[in-house]
Amino acid sequence: MTPEVVAVLVNYNAGAELRTALRSVAEELAGHAWEGVVVDNASEDGSAAIAEEFAPRARLIRNADNVGFGRGINQGVAASSAPLVLIMNPDCRLVAGAVASMRAALDANPSCALVGPRILDPDGGVQGSARGDPDMLTGLFGRTSPLRGLLPSLPVARRNVVTSAATATGESSVAVDWVSGACMLVRRSAFEAVGGFDERYFMYWEDADLCRRLRARGSQVRYVPGATAVHQVGHSSQTARAASVRAFHRSAYLYYTTHVAPGALNPKRIVARLILSARCWWKLRHSTLNTQTEPDSKRV
Repeated sequence: MTPEVVAVLVNYNAGAELRTALRSVAEELAGHAWEGVVVDNASEDGSAAIAEEFAPRARLIRNADNVGFGRGINQGVAASSAPLVLIMNPDCRLVAGAVASMRAALDANPSCALVGPRILDPDGGVQGSARGDPDMLTGLFGRTSPLRGLLPSLPVARRNVVTSAATATGESSVAVDWVSGACMLVRRSAFEAVGGFDERYFMYWEDADLCRRLRARGSQVRYVPGATAVHQVGHSSQTARAASVRAFHRSAYLYYTTHVAPGALNPKRIVARLILSARCWWKLRHSTLNTQTEPDSKRV
């Protein structure tokens, strides 16, 4: 039977979280034709073998090196054939009904290429996984910014992070600029039409870039708060905190120069480089001084 959905997960030292993620996919898609592809980026904790527990539904692709998130997802998509692609982090799990709600949103909106669920922290807090296009103010009013916490009603704060309040009109989904790559459902045809994830992004911001390119082709991206996933943020990258922080800021600069300040001579690039370099230095120093605190790499 031809699979309806393929779940693609990129694994890097995710440990038992990978088992939880795959189990949630199997339970959610029970009774449906589906396949799973786990792309392992040279994990050293033995977690790659967990994929084999879900054979023959799921299969494993082993990379000799860590090729990054976007490239790993592209590998998994290329190795599968289902028309719908569920992209999920290995430290994420689906809550019952999540895929059904996301599929319903796609069916109800033919121009929509990609949807994302409401994503929760393990303690039930909303992560703010639907957002506005990043710009120079995102660092000041982004998801975890102190300024956003102090001034949540400002238009710039509301634009940067969309919550379920956006569907107060009773809509089951709402058009947004982008949704988190921790969990998203995308039409294969649309994903392939834009060339998948841009592999220049080793990790971080590739989801914002993908959604922007899809929208540039006239497709919608929608947030589905009735679908829920729980995300144990940053589990894999905790083993390489400094590299994670540097990757975040490199990708932020790549996104900014690609979409906000194109052109090699654009003076905005100098300002962005200075701000991001200073922020990266501060984050690395802060991380060193607080080695006893568990980092949240998606919030760097």
